[in-house]
Amino acid sequence: MAWLLQFAGRTDLLSLLMSLLWFIFMLIFLIYPTFSQKIQLSYMLRDIERKLLRLKYFRDEVRKRTIQHLNKYSDENIKVDEGVDRLLGSVVIEPIDRDPYGIMYKLEHIVNTWEETFENEVRALCPKADEKTVKTLTNLVEVARGLDYIYRVIRHYYLLGKKTSNIYIVLQVQMILPQIMEIAKAYRQASYAFAQGQPIGDGVGVLAVAKLVDGMEKKTYEIAKDTVVQETLWNGRRLLVLRAKGPGGAVGKPGEGVKKLIEAEGDKIKAVITIDAGLKLEGEESGKIVEGIGAAIGGIGVERYKIEEISKAKGIPLYAFVIYESVAEAITPMKESIAKAAEMVVERVKKLISEKVGEGATIIVAGIGNTVGIGMT
Repeated sequence: MAWLLQFAGRTDLLSLLMSLLWFIFMLIFLIYPTFSQKIQLSYMLRDIERKLLRLKYFRDEVRKRTIQHLNKYSDENIKVDEGVDRLLGSVVIEPIDRDPYGIMYKLEHIVNTWEETFENEVRALCPKADEKTVKTLTNLVEVARGLDYIYRVIRHYYLLGKKTSNIYIVLQVQMILPQIMEIAKAYRQASYAFAQGQPIGDGVGVLAVAKLVDGMEKKTYEIAKDTVVQETLWNGRRLLVLRAKGPGGAVGKPGEGVKKLIEAEGDKIKAVITIDAGLKLEGEESGKIVEGIGAAIGGIGVERYKIEEISKAKGIPLYAFVIYESVAEAITPMKESIAKAAEMVVERVKKLISEKVGEGATIIVAGIGNTVGIGMT
């Protein structure tokens, strides 16, 4: 009988322990998600904070470099740091697009006004700089402005996520930060390129057309703002080679230039060929050349719109060559593989002209891109 009572006591104790363990398990199950989420949020915020401090370092370094470089062309009575800070915080307000009629020309007007105002501000800060240097310095300030904007946006979402303890906001910021940091590093390298006047990857289209007419007898004239045409003959064809005017940092108005040439030449134009840098996908080779149909020109779309409109009205075919590169390669000093691609694309352009356009015809070849460090030949 004693052993039976002892067994029953052990059973009650075991049942009590099982009940207690089950209660603890349920308590952890209810509390753990909230506790775990707080730990995870804390970890993500620390990770973002480290990268944000790195971004701030890049931003401050580029700002300092920009101010130092502008000071070389300024006067003692001009407060360059205040002028640069004013430009870094400036904004462009896009036109209303609910009524899309004429949106391209509204956008062009705003962008032209913005570019002229920005350039004039830099010119006022650097009265000792010549015209080509002003162009390059304007690009340098734009790089500093871009990096400043990236930092402020990431800081905004970091502080918002921290303030609201919203793990989903913080998670999204953490997920895109690796790509953002790559872009920030590219901007940092771009500031060196513009400060020293080195060619950048985005200028590969301009470099290609410079090589196309190198050594040829040609006539050069300006067709649009910061945009020139070099007229020459090749294999019985008349080439109108259009590009931005260098070696200052400018992209010109290639769309406006092509439009004016077609309006002036009329039915003589038998083809328009554009050459530009294009964004490659991960895993693709830098400097790879692809051919296509259409206008190879980036930006906000105004210049491409002009080329497409006038070529459609006149029935002129559009041929394009794109040199692949990454976002970082586009705004940093030009790599050897991309420079070699500029030489290779020249031969492919010549081959296309020989196959697609008969002798006696006139062809427009437009090199698209930033001309920093790339002079006239």
